[in-house]
Amino acid sequence: MSERGRDFRQVPWDAEVEDDCRQLIRLAVREDLDRLYDWTTVALVPDAAVGQARIVARQPGVIAGLLPARIVLDEYDRRIETDLLVDEGQQVEAGAAIAQLRGPARSLLTAERPLLNLLGRLSGIATLTRRFVEAVSGTRARIYDTRKTMPGWRRLEKYAVRHGGGHNHRTGLFDGILIKDNHLAHCASAEGVRYTPRQAVERAREFLRQAEADDPRHDMLVEVEVDTLEQLVEVLPAGPNIVLLDNMSPELLRQAVQRRDALAPSIELEASGGIDLTTVADIARSGVDRISVGALTHSAPWFDVGLDWGVPR
Repeated sequence: MSERGRDFRQVPWDAEVEDDCRQLIRLAVREDLDRLYDWTTVALVPDAAVGQARIVARQPGVIAGLLPARIVLDEYDRRIETDLLVDEGQQVEAGAAIAQLRGPARSLLTAERPLLNLLGRLSGIATLTRRFVEAVSGTRARIYDTRKTMPGWRRLEKYAVRHGGGHNHRTGLFDGILIKDNHLAHCASAEGVRYTPRQAVERAREFLRQAEADDPRHDMLVEVEVDTLEQLVEVLPAGPNIVLLDNMSPELLRQAVQRRDALAPSIELEASGGIDLTTVADIARSGVDRISVGALTHSAPWFDVGLDWGVPR
């Protein structure tokens, strides 16, 4: 049986996330400058001019992306000085100053839009995540993201989810086994092998046992998707770490929790499928351990953040 409480790797600010950020910002520089110049700024601002500005929240919410913001400025001009005025994951009110910047005026003006785009995207994700986390407060359920992310932005978006108080599901196909209905459908249609969810988990477990002998990175979580209570009961003896309960009503989820508690209490249950802020509380009260929400990343509203030139005296 699986050990309860084990989780997927959570995305921190590390060399991998920084590298993703730099690659995205370098693309953003090319989009804006096409290897040329910001002609408006060059025409109006003297080369030696120095400027000061504040990044300001235009609405209440949760801030994420301050460490990535430093990478943005670094890619434009390493002479820009940054003084962070709030912490990552901090709730702020409208009008709050987030950071203070000082440096070459041309560079500050040229970097403005990519900088605000990054902060607006990541803070929007963190703010929406916090709303989901607050909605399930008082239950055992934890809020998880999914792989429904913008191409190239996944680690950054998962970083933002964490600062909103959420948890990261697997980062990619490389760091977990998740057996879904299409895997079983393919085996049935292409190979003529009709695996049940239980048989698929057993096969995955055997694969990992053999692979771990050569590479310890194969010690990973095994999750399987089921659509019915009958499938849940059938798969529990195979010992997946997590069973994903797809598109089940709160009442079915409650029954699933009761059966799990009676048969295999060490296995965690994850609810998924079309979950939003109007339904997440009822789902959490069913007793599931995890709730995965694609909307955290694919539907997060933009967080309104601006750059105000000059600083208070």
